[in-house]
Amino acid sequence: MLLVALCAAMFFPVWSDVYGDVNGDGRVDVEDVNEVVNVILGLPHGGQSGTQTFTVNGVSFTMVGVQGGTFTMGATEEQGSDAYDSEKPAHQVTLSSYRIGATEVTQALWQAVMGSNPSYYNGTGNSAYGSNHSADYGTNLQRPVEYVSWNDCQEFITKLNQLTGQQFRLPTEAEWEYAARGGNKSQGYKYAGSNTVGDVAWYTSNSSSTTQAVGTKQANELGLYDMSGNVLEWCQDWYGSYSSGAQTNPTGPTSGSYRVNRGGSWNRNARDCRVSYRGCNTPTYRYRSIGLRLAQ
Repeated sequence: MLLVALCAAMFFPVWSDVYGDVNGDGRVDVEDVNEVVNVILGLPHGGQSGTQTFTVNGVSFTMVGVQGGTFTMGATEEQGSDAYDSEKPAHQVTLSSYRIGATEVTQALWQAVMGSNPSYYNGTGNSAYGSNHSADYGTNLQRPVEYVSWNDCQEFITKLNQLTGQQFRLPTEAEWEYAARGGNKSQGYKYAGSNTVGDVAWYTSNSSSTTQAVGTKQANELGLYDMSGNVLEWCQDWYGSYSSGAQTNPTGPTSGSYRVNRGGSWNRNARDCRVSYRGCNTPTYRYRSIGLRLAQ
């Protein structure tokens, strides 16, 4: 492996002229060499590994590159007695590279795409729940969108893809957990970026019983915000029990009654804000503590 990598690096000037931007991050650099070396050696590769910012109807959002790798998913040692049975058994998962949103989808982005804001904690001053209600929450559209079902998220993503020409989607449950843990930069934290929940999460003890603007707590090792707390985040997968076998790019059961959501929220306790915590609801369920984060 070392010999292949050294040879590839030695001939990088020629390589860049012939192969160009292999990993799609907008640059031609040694990471492109690594992508093809990984292909040759049968290691994780591909996907959207570079960070990129997109703008839709004047609203910008950033997708962070997550380099693929192998990790242990579920009730790992640092979760201790807080782990629920649904997080067991811990098992090995290998993922290809992908991108994930630096923040939860904001009310601003949802409104830019859909033309309306369904959020209970609505920052437009024109809440569907009445003007007296919305007045309590100011005009901060940087709060995460919530009160959206899994089905609503699919409609939003379809329209977003039409506007951008991209292929955004919800993350798989495995992609979500790998990113929350910090990917290949993970320090083994219990929460997404810290062992102290208040450093990284808006949760029941500090949220003032409402959502908060995204990106106002400490980021995790990948520069991702609010993977613990603020709002639960829908994932693509149907909910199902874990198995002990190693998996590559798992997508969950082929059918089911409930879709996965992850990350805890402003009205949950610290236990539910851990990186391995699993939640689920029906695809039509809406509540003021459930939103989404994009993947690509």
